[in-house]
Amino acid sequence: MDRYDKKTMSTTSSTTEGTSLGEEIKSLEREYLLQNYARYPVVMHRGRGCYLYDVEGKRYLDLISGIGVNALGYAHPRMVRVMREQAGLLLHTSNLYYHEYQGKLAERLAKASGLQRTFFCNSGAEGMEGAIKMIRAHGRKIDPAKYEIVSLDNSFHGRTTGAIAITGQPKYRNDFEPLIPGVKFVPQNDLVALEQVVSERTAGLVIEWIQGEGGINPMTTEYAAKARQLADRYNALLVFDEIQCGVGRPGVYFAYQMSDPVILPDVMVAAKPLSCGIPMGVIVSNEKAAASIGSGMHGSTFGGGPLACRLALEFFDILDELLPSIRKVGCYFRLKLDELKKHHAFIKEVRGEGLMIGMELDIPGKQLVLDALEDGMLINCTHDKVIRFLPPYIITEREVDIAVAKLARLLKKLKPAPSCTLRPPLDL
Repeated sequence: MDRYDKKTMSTTSSTTEGTSLGEEIKSLEREYLLQNYARYPVVMHRGRGCYLYDVEGKRYLDLISGIGVNALGYAHPRMVRVMREQAGLLLHTSNLYYHEYQGKLAERLAKASGLQRTFFCNSGAEGMEGAIKMIRAHGRKIDPAKYEIVSLDNSFHGRTTGAIAITGQPKYRNDFEPLIPGVKFVPQNDLVALEQVVSERTAGLVIEWIQGEGGINPMTTEYAAKARQLADRYNALLVFDEIQCGVGRPGVYFAYQMSDPVILPDVMVAAKPLSCGIPMGVIVSNEKAAASIGSGMHGSTFGGGPLACRLALEFFDILDELLPSIRKVGCYFRLKLDELKKHHAFIKEVRGEGLMIGMELDIPGKQLVLDALEDGMLINCTHDKVIRFLPPYIITEREVDIAVAKLARLLKKLKPAPSCTLRPPLDL
């Protein structure tokens, strides 16, 4: 077990009646928090670089970065400096007034995305809610019967009511139905199915370029081009959900920029790493989509505050320097995982772009996640069998080597599915 400075070690001392600090924290949560999270049995205390440290002093190599949020790792000196400076000046104004950083950040987003106008909010789900309002308002201006939304099977767009309504996984929707009407789901990358479902009643199409919660499944360029073509044919808005797969993670600003030529959406929603831990989401759109939302039709109390905007501006400056490394280290990581695949028949596929990587198993991945936690490494399993890696953008090949060495040890402990077990030949 790795340990660090005496100051942190002092936090591990026993509290009342001999209870450890970690146990006291977990006890308080059990008593007072809504029990909607299945947390891992660890209490985090601080972070530095690509590592997190718990209250007991144990160090963890973080390959999930707060589900894709902590893109610059922990305690990045430039982000810490900006946060300290801005905290001493102005944290919140509401959107009744101007401040120094919204316009600058909107300009930066326009240049990075190829779109024109930005709405600031606080999360990806909130951004999707705004995009749904854009879709519905756009369709209604044309014809009240034009309200249908096309989304993809296996997609995930957030936890709010509108966002789960267009999420193509019934497990997220079932407990809350009936949800908003008019949503149709089609298989990812099925051109025929997409063409069959889009019609004059379609107001919008919502697509993740790389499905995250769905198991790190990339969309083909052909499918995106067909979606763009159909949106134009039927005057519908094409929305790309870049909440997890965008903002630098694939090695470009936004995942749709991986196509050549670039296939532009009408609306793009992004969030997670924008302010590196301070909540921020954005809806970025072209003029056509922006025209659907007039004065007073949408708003946010906290969206686009001075602290979040200034941090995002600093993040974009740093991101420009990191994009080549994201591509290079991401490729190196996938190659190393492919080498592991050669030694373990239960690894079905390694896929992804940049530093958004999935390793699909043919056995449940939960035990591997728990074993990695015990061994001082943070990974995640999505869609039951896909090990998801969303490391900080500052990760180097050295940390990748450490991670792969840990995985190599842990994979030897896993029990493969019966079909992957090598059987001796029959004694004829």
